[in-house]
Amino acid sequence: MATFVLVPGAWLGAWVWEDTARALRERGHTALPLTLTGLAEHTDQGGPQTDVDTHIADLTDFVERNDLRDVTLVAHSYAAAPVTGAAGRLGDRLERVAYVDSAPFATGMCMLDLMPPQVADQLRQQVSASGDGWRLPMPPFEVLGMSNNLDGLDEGQRNVMRARATPQPFGTYTQRLAGPAELGVGVDRVLIACHDFAGLLDAGVPVLAFLNQPPWRRFDLPTGHWPMLSAPAALAGILDAAVS
Repeated sequence: MATFVLVPGAWLGAWVWEDTARALRERGHTALPLTLTGLAEHTDQGGPQTDVDTHIADLTDFVERNDLRDVTLVAHSYAAAPVTGAAGRLGDRLERVAYVDSAPFATGMCMLDLMPPQVADQLRQQVSASGDGWRLPMPPFEVLGMSNNLDGLDEGQRNVMRARATPQPFGTYTQRLAGPAELGVGVDRVLIACHDFAGLLDAGVPVLAFLNQPPWRRFDLPTGHWPMLSAPAALAGILDAAVS
């Protein structure tokens, strides 16, 4: 049986993994959702200094403090940045990485690099105009729904996201990932692609081509960007299959 450390994406906390974690435990695995600094129940621990390094430390400290071994780190969305950083530091404690609708970061890369320049500028202006100047609120669903991101989420699940999402420390979007970002030899590599990301992979986007090749193992999940809410049992089934 595997030990999963489940890391949420931007604006979310451990709560978003509850159903997936329960399904993994029912299959006999250890499932440990983690809330990162500055988010959800840890909102008051964040500040202008909270960045990717903070979240890398959250992950490495959690694994080492609990003396976890043969760990599978699961990264959803933004969590790809701190999971990539932590994976390069955990040594033989790490057995596997699983990226859910996300991909590993290269050294020197930051979240804003994934966006068109005008969108990145809009986010900077939004944060600067906010009350505290260091946190990014979750975008309205009218914006998120312009792609297939919201596929599979009913109105109740969307209401839960609206109610429980917390602003993201913006330093986690602007700080570039410092090395090392390389995975150790023998670390298993898993990719779980939902609707939009699977489309990019199938379109042959050059920067993503390596994810369609060994040692990466790709699993597709036909739902939107938050499968831990829209398809938690199916997501748990894929994670179970990936470690079997």
